[in-house]
Amino acid sequence: MVDQSTLFDEIAESGDIVKNGLCNICKGTRRLCGRDRCPLMLKFYSKKLATPQIKSNDIAGSSPPAVFVGRFGYPKVEIGPLLPNYMGETEILDKPEMWSGKSMYDIASMRFQLVRGKYRIDAKDFSKSGKIVDNVQELALTEKPVEVETLFERRPSGRVVLDDEIMPFGPSGKMASISVGNGRFERNLEKSFYDTDMRSVDAVISAYNNGTLVSEIEKAFSVGTMGVAKRRCFVPTRWSITAVDDMLSKHIAKEIKYYETIDEFRLFQWKELDNWWSILLIPVTWRFEMMEAWYPKTSWNPSPNEMIIAQDHETFDGRTTYADNITGAYYAARLGVVEYLQRIRRSAAAVVFREIHPGYDIPLGVWNIRENVRAALRTVPYTAESLNPMWKQIEAFMDLKKDRWMKNSFLLKEYMTQRRIEDFY
Repeated sequence: MVDQSTLFDEIAESGDIVKNGLCNICKGTRRLCGRDRCPLMLKFYSKKLATPQIKSNDIAGSSPPAVFVGRFGYPKVEIGPLLPNYMGETEILDKPEMWSGKSMYDIASMRFQLVRGKYRIDAKDFSKSGKIVDNVQELALTEKPVEVETLFERRPSGRVVLDDEIMPFGPSGKMASISVGNGRFERNLEKSFYDTDMRSVDAVISAYNNGTLVSEIEKAFSVGTMGVAKRRCFVPTRWSITAVDDMLSKHIAKEIKYYETIDEFRLFQWKELDNWWSILLIPVTWRFEMMEAWYPKTSWNPSPNEMIIAQDHETFDGRTTYADNITGAYYAARLGVVEYLQRIRRSAAAVVFREIHPGYDIPLGVWNIRENVRAALRTVPYTAESLNPMWKQIEAFMDLKKDRWMKNSFLLKEYMTQRRIEDFY
């Protein structure tokens, strides 16, 4: 067992890394510290987390259904199913929309039951990759849990997978073969699968508008079942999650930005998984900002005492570059906000405040952001005619005070200094 405290101290003592917030930006994926292996990821893996006992290289179980597409070596990537080694109603294992109220370790324990099968393909040219590709695609389109039997070259082993963007899963192994039982396709995903003239963005939006869950759309998008025939490709799961959140939120933002603005300030507040949320809506035209405050000794801030605050934003015309500071969480939060504004048929500027406290010490994926922003926006908001009363409530609920948030905010500074039409009345 790796000594957690040694790993933690090792990177915490790297003053420049902590001071510059590189861990928060890198999140174990870019190797910005120059090390071969991320010390923080090693810390996560050193925890005594329950994983299934795999005793055979032949595993049969009810896949939720779930699939995974890797990103290393792209376009040569490994694809395959995720399945537990038992039969039954396993839908909850891959449906974050059902996880409200569950603890971080309950969620991790559920996900670690899923064994990953791996089969290497060319993501951009998979038409001749064989039956395994067909089975993985069918699995991603299937509506309910389905029986899957996978023969591995060796007994699946290895560490669990933890990542800030994707949901965790358990051991993995290279597949020799796979057999997928008969299951019914989700009707909207089936339609886009057979419509080879429909663009992928149109397929994503159509499925969403007709009631398909975001988590289901992400799976179908990742396995090359959407888009114009010759352009279809497999998309790494990590990328597909952000791509779907981005496409949907951008599409809805185009609509809501021309609605009449709300006529009051609204503040929604929420706590879950030791993440503290305040979502402020301002009665002006569409803008969006997200700020994250990572407390010391949280998953992506190893410092013993330095807090790291990251920020990304967009104005009325939207973003033209990737949100490098907040990364995938930005698009997940933006989707939750525009869904609310579409529901009430109003426009507003939105500022999302997120405090990540020490209890959130392993990464679970950006579903956490999407689902908790959605949950916050289902609560009854505080309302006021001006911004000052909102600050009192934010300071009463969150740890950080107004000055710290203002120092890092673009939109709030803009709102405080920009003159508006009503100022001339």
